[in-house]
Amino acid sequence: MTRDYTNGEITIIWQPEKCAHAGVCARTLPEVYKPQERPWIRPDKATTAELERQIDQCPSGALSWRAGGRQTGQTA
Repeated sequence: MTRDYTNGEITIIWQPEKCAHAGVCARTLPEVYKPQERPWIRPDKATTAELERQIDQCPSGALSWRAGGRQTGQTA
């Protein structure tokens, strides 16, 4: 199961079964990731570049992204 969150420019894909709950996302971009709220991911609260950098740091790989024909692990 995956859940997608989009702001129209970037889509964040969350795979809850992979999530280690390390909290890297919430500590890095607390305005985007709010685990106590629903929806808990608010991609409209950061730039696409900020989101890409943060998601690429997810230690469990539970978060990935796609934007403009690119996806996690690809550079512009």
